[in-house]
Amino acid sequence: MTATPVTDAYTPTDRTVPTRSAKRAHYDRETVHSILDQAYVCHLGFIRDGAPVVLPTLFGRVGDALYIHGSTGSRPLLAAGKADPGLAVCVTVTHVDGLVLARSAFHHSINYRSVVVHGTAYQVTDEEECRMALDALVDHVVPGRSADSRPANAKELAATAVIRLDLTEVSAKIRTGGPNDDAEDMDLPHWAGVVPVAPVYGAPEPAADLAPGIATPGYLAAL
Repeated sequence: MTATPVTDAYTPTDRTVPTRSAKRAHYDRETVHSILDQAYVCHLGFIRDGAPVVLPTLFGRVGDALYIHGSTGSRPLLAAGKADPGLAVCVTVTHVDGLVLARSAFHHSINYRSVVVHGTAYQVTDEEECRMALDALVDHVVPGRSADSRPANAKELAATAVIRLDLTEVSAKIRTGGPNDDAEDMDLPHWAGVVPVAPVYGAPEPAADLAPGIATPGYLAAL
């Protein structure tokens, strides 16, 4: 596994510096990792047969690496294993934090937090790293869950492929605040402001065939 030099921030590149609203870009590890760790789904972009493909999928982060899994027949995972030196990809995540309503249609927007990662994905071939990555994927969705479930057996491992994308060329972008109306529109008789958007967790619903006496785990209550 290639080690990434640890600093407080990722180095900006031509691909990670926005062409618009560059002041919203962030490169510090704390911000990038926080946005990644709070997202459940990423979008994996790559080129297949000369055409772009973008797939939604689960992921997990361990240090400065993202792990994505799928079946051994998954096209991007197959490509990452066959390509030399690997599969060129772009991974993105986005949180919507608010709907920004302006007086003019042009200035409507959303408040968001996003991360974009460029790089080369490699297929994980080491069994120990593969198991660690699969645990990270489970714990990414519900922290603590991997220790409270049966680990993958040999048959399941053989049917599962994992790819790793090192966090090297990466940036975050964040918008906060209210609408940016033009001065001449301030007196228009239209409501303006922000509608907050936030995820809500419901009460855990036990499976119909759950054995009696198995209590709701504390890590679920913590959600």
